[in-house]
Amino acid sequence: MKHLLCELWSNNQGQDIAEYAVMLAVILVIVVGTIQLIGSNANTVFSNTVSSIQ
Repeated sequence: MKHLLCELWSNNQGQDIAEYAVMLAVILVIVVGTIQLIGSNANTVFSNTVSSIQ
C-alpha cells in the first residue's frame, strides 16, 4: 500500500491528488444539491397528495 501511495504521489502524468480531490468535491456538491432539491420537491408533492386525499 505504501508503495502504491508513493507511486501515485510521485507520478507527474495526468491528474495529481489535488486535482482528484477538487473533482471529488465538485461532484459531491452537485450530488448533495440534487438530493436536497429532489427531497424538497418530493416532500411538497407528497404533502399536496395527502391534502387532496383528505
